[in-house]
Amino acid sequence: MKGSAPARDAAAILRYERGMTNELEQIPVNTLDGKPSSLAEYGGKVRLVVNVASKCGLTPQYAGLEALYQKYKDRGFEVLGFPANEFGAQEPGTDEEIQAFCSTSYGVTFPMFSKIVVKGEGQHPLYATLTTAQPEAQQLPGTDFRAKLIGYGVDPGAPDEVLWNFEKFLVSRQGEVVQRFAPDVAPDAELLTEAIERELSR
Repeated sequence: MKGSAPARDAAAILRYERGMTNELEQIPVNTLDGKPSSLAEYGGKVRLVVNVASKCGLTPQYAGLEALYQKYKDRGFEVLGFPANEFGAQEPGTDEEIQAFCSTSYGVTFPMFSKIVVKGEGQHPLYATLTTAQPEAQQLPGTDFRAKLIGYGVDPGAPDEVLWNFEKFLVSRQGEVVQRFAPDVAPDAELLTEAIERELSR
């Protein structure tokens, strides 16, 4: 059914052009260079929303996210990176510093957005909506990232809160938050790639 994919994309994009966006897609955000945007700008595509950080043990996931983006972008897929500083203050830089780091250290070409608060006081409406839609992250089989944080003396907060940097939310072409993945689910993990493939085929 490969031949039907462009038609599906065209229909979905037309729907967004006519203003048929949902609450999630209407939430205003800014790009890393300060331009107003929203998830609706990528309407009709499968989107992976990730809170990112430059000084985290998981920061090398930037390379995997870029590889994922390159692999699927021609099929209507976007990685959307949102820098956040709520976890160990591991994203202290300005938007300009983050942009320079991403491009020079990892060659990031997927869309990046201005730093926001993803957990706790001042939480951005985007993340309030994401976590409400999918209150629990899927783990890799045999792992428990929450227990690992507790073992390090970190309070992970409420079960529905973002655990750490590089948590991932998968948003369908229709703007529905269909799945959520723990921070240690790597971009090339079968658990994640199978979910992306499934959404791209719809």
